[in-house]
Amino acid sequence: MKFEAHTRAMGIALAVALAGTAPVAHAQAAKYTAKIAHLEAPTQPRHKGLEKVAELVKQRTNGEVEFKLYPLSQLGNARQMVEGVQFGSIESTVEPTAFLGGFNPAVSILDVPYIFPTDRAKSQKLREGPFGKAILDSFTNKGFVALTIWPNGRKSLTSNKSLASIDDLKGQKFRVMDSKILVEQFAAVGASAIPIQFGELYTALQTGVVDGEENALDTITTMKFHEVQKNLVVTEHGSQEDIVLFNPKWWNSLPAGHRAVIAKAFDEVRPEVEKMKEQAQLDSLAIVKASPTTARIADEAERARLRELMYPRARAAYLERAGAEGKKIIETYEAELKKL
Repeated sequence: MKFEAHTRAMGIALAVALAGTAPVAHAQAAKYTAKIAHLEAPTQPRHKGLEKVAELVKQRTNGEVEFKLYPLSQLGNARQMVEGVQFGSIESTVEPTAFLGGFNPAVSILDVPYIFPTDRAKSQKLREGPFGKAILDSFTNKGFVALTIWPNGRKSLTSNKSLASIDDLKGQKFRVMDSKILVEQFAAVGASAIPIQFGELYTALQTGVVDGEENALDTITTMKFHEVQKNLVVTEHGSQEDIVLFNPKWWNSLPAGHRAVIAKAFDEVRPEVEKMKEQAQLDSLAIVKASPTTARIADEAERARLRELMYPRARAAYLERAGAEGKKIIETYEAELKKL
């Protein structure tokens, strides 16, 4: 009897347990799963935006498409992630254009200073129009589906020497990423540019190997560069853009309706990502202003003069690298810019 009672009790417990898990057993299983890898932390705008995209896509495809996110270089460094998408071991990555020039020289046009105007709405018109489409299309024959462009902040200048005016840039040494375009950008204002690994930059600033550097404001405060720099000027001379890349085989395996859902979700979330990034810039500027570092914001007249000096030499360096394809893209850009 005890055995029978025990058996009945076990049966009831099992039935309750199964009843509790029944909805999970009948949930829609994903037919298409994509690993999306990137460099930033889960707390940063890019990842938060991807979380929102993943949520929308799952909801709007009734669970048939699932995005699994891998932040903080969990699936490799920038090059490894891009190669993973190219060869199919990773379905997608969201990468800064600064890391993509080696795979597609045409995208390096986004390294050219003042490629986007200060006005954010006009900048978005360029991204969404023929210029942005030309950039995305340039990835097709490189083994990628480039879906969209997400803004990810704009660069400003710091230095241990004066930044009171453009003329003060002459003779100064600035750290840059290894890019001929960026070297020419500084040469145009009489400064020299020295490529230094990002991980070595704090020490290089501290010890005077270079006088200054260029980065987005939130990068400057996160990396504590303002603690070893006396001056900052908000120039917004360099645009930092992300490209959303998918593996073509995976992308083309999706029904057309699912591809449309994904594209719409990325475009829908973009303004939210940009807003988060802009707020991060404002918060970081407040941090710098509260520190001993002297900070100022360059006005439109100063930015126009900087563009007038920097753009031609950086443009020439881009054309030297990107060739005929780059020539078509920059002609498209300049024609679209005139329409704004």
